[in-house]
Amino acid sequence: MLDHKDLEAEIHPLKNEERKSQENLGNPSKNEDNVKSAPPQSRLSRCRAAAFFLSLFLCLFVVFVVSFVIPCPDRPASQRMWRIDYSAAVIYDFLAVDDINGDRIQDVLFLYKNTNSSNNFSRSCVDEGFSSPCTFAAAVSGANGSTLWERPVAQDVALVECAVPQPRGSEAPSACILVGRPSSFIAVNLFTGETLWNHSSSFSGNASILSPLLQVSGHLYSGSTGHQIGLRGSLGVDGESGFLLHVTRTASSLCGCSVKGLYEKVTGSGGPFKSDPHWESMLNATTRRMLSHSSGAVRYLMHVPGNAGADVLLVGSEAFVLLDGQELTPRWTPKAAHVLRKPIFGRYKPDTLAVAVENGTGTDRQILFLDLGTGAVLCSLALPSLPGGPLSASLPTADHRSAFFFWGLHELGSTSETETGEARHSLYMFHPTLPRVLLELANVSTHIVAFDAVLFEPSRHAAYILLTGPADSEAPGLVSVIKHKVRDLVPSSRVVRLGEGGPDSDQAIRDRFSRLRYQSEA
Repeated sequence: MLDHKDLEAEIHPLKNEERKSQENLGNPSKNEDNVKSAPPQSRLSRCRAAAFFLSLFLCLFVVFVVSFVIPCPDRPASQRMWRIDYSAAVIYDFLAVDDINGDRIQDVLFLYKNTNSSNNFSRSCVDEGFSSPCTFAAAVSGANGSTLWERPVAQDVALVECAVPQPRGSEAPSACILVGRPSSFIAVNLFTGETLWNHSSSFSGNASILSPLLQVSGHLYSGSTGHQIGLRGSLGVDGESGFLLHVTRTASSLCGCSVKGLYEKVTGSGGPFKSDPHWESMLNATTRRMLSHSSGAVRYLMHVPGNAGADVLLVGSEAFVLLDGQELTPRWTPKAAHVLRKPIFGRYKPDTLAVAVENGTGTDRQILFLDLGTGAVLCSLALPSLPGGPLSASLPTADHRSAFFFWGLHELGSTSETETGEARHSLYMFHPTLPRVLLELANVSTHIVAFDAVLFEPSRHAAYILLTGPADSEAPGLVSVIKHKVRDLVPSSRVVRLGEGGPDSDQAIRDRFSRLRYQSEA
């Protein structure tokens, strides 16, 4: 049973606490004893609370400093459109992109021929030992078109090849190799424009430079120093009108040779190369070669995107075939076609590689989309074009397909432009999710020398680059380098329906193209 005091404390707890407080006030010595006898856990709890609030204060202080005191690094604003003009110049059919200034935006590299450089740089043809006019290499910012570097590189250029981009500071810097006329052989640093090496070429005066490596009677050169390796001589295609790693329009066979064997032929030693027993067993015992015949003249030899040893697309004048990258045997039956332009790779179905082939020319041109796995035709588009039009391009999209860009006649199905001489190239955009629709983004009446679609920033900012200039290299004129963001052209574009119209309006189709998102290649 509870006594009277306990019962009253249970019923009136507040009164009980008040009475205890009064008793404590009346007995201060007892309070001091209670404080002195406080358990250590209580003092430890107070220290923990103080440490917590101090840590919280420090975190808030750091956040404040980082957010408002320390300035964020300036990121260059990427302009949606820019244009550079050169007067009395000639432009070359060469266009390369890479992040040259390290701002994570792709920059543009090109060649042009002029008497003097642009106003931003003082190097002239005479300064580099050339007569005027001469060939200049120029790198411009993809963000705003400003000149990053520019310098004379040759009297004239017969061939230019840029190596696979290397990270900044690597032992093997990214470089472009130029074969100049009449007898220059030069490597230029892609990031700075400075010369890595420069030699006089040993090509004869009537030589035709068709590929950077291995002519029938040719040479091997070191990519790091430019020095010739071994002696001049035949590299194994005696009596045939073909080239190793490159084939001419009259060749009808693809020739496979061992690089180790080529090196041994010109130097007498095996060098640093290893033998591939599988390939060695397939080579002819006498010629040490392996031939794969094409239907008609070979026009293009393309490596399918993928790992080393990937398949090879062999495009002939009468047919094209996909070859196994290791066996050089057909993977699927050749398709009859009249292909005069270089095909492009992309994805028609999600994550499934396809190739877009331009079959025929002029008003009879068709775009064929082929599944690379089976060779089956996925889609066919009738897209008339003008002779000598720019090459096509593709960009990967976030839905694991690709957006394709083709040039054709301004008025599809009409021949009035070619009859009147008023040639206008139109740029059309195609996406596999809208297989019966083309979007006309732009039309150009000037002569187009080079074109490419580029993802200027990772997973964003898709744009196209256009090089325009005189058609005759002996008649200098206005040369222009132009960048346009694709999405900005969609609202004013023209919708072209290739069949019976679907339920979507023209504006709804434009909206679907505007919502496309692009992604960087893996």
